[in-house]
Amino acid sequence: MPGQAAERTRIIEAAYRCLADAQGAPVSITEILTAAGLSTRAFYRQFESKDALLLAMFRRDGARVMDELRELAAAAGSPAEALGALIAGMLGITADERRRQRVLALTSGEATRARGYAGERGRVMAEQEAIIAEILAAGLADGSFPWADPGPDARFVLAALGQAFEDQMAGTAKTTAAEAAAQITRFALRALGARPPG
Repeated sequence: MPGQAAERTRIIEAAYRCLADAQGAPVSITEILTAAGLSTRAFYRQFESKDALLLAMFRRDGARVMDELRELAAAAGSPAEALGALIAGMLGITADERRRQRVLALTSGEATRARGYAGERGRVMAEQEAIIAEILAAGLADGSFPWADPGPDARFVLAALGQAFEDQMAGTAKTTAAEAAAQITRFALRALGARPPG
């Protein structure tokens, strides 16, 4: 019998596959367990409901993205580089087919109907905004973003980034993810009063 962690991972990975295959149609616990090769008892050892499973998937992927964004920002040599790295890292998700499929699964009708989904999404968005605000505050403090108003400006940067992310996911973007990231970064740096790099 698989260990608890392995069992949980098998259920989550099976749920991703089922959501991708369903293309927005409802997915049952039975379908997920069949794909995982596990029993109903195994499911309820890990999750109290399908909604709990979907929220756990959202939290797990959200935490991974937040960790990556923080690492990218921390590794940068300046606030401008940190902002560019964060924007490129976020939009880079849309250019990675495996991650793209996971985003599609977690934004499917099935996932977004889960009880508690709106709250979890709001929490992730607030955390993204906070990371951006920290970068802008650092730029204001060192003089590299002289026009920055970190709180409000973080919301505007996140709004532009969110729209570009949605365009990439929907296939309606007129540029690649990398080009969109460069455009948003240039726009943000101009708005913050930063001198162009180089």
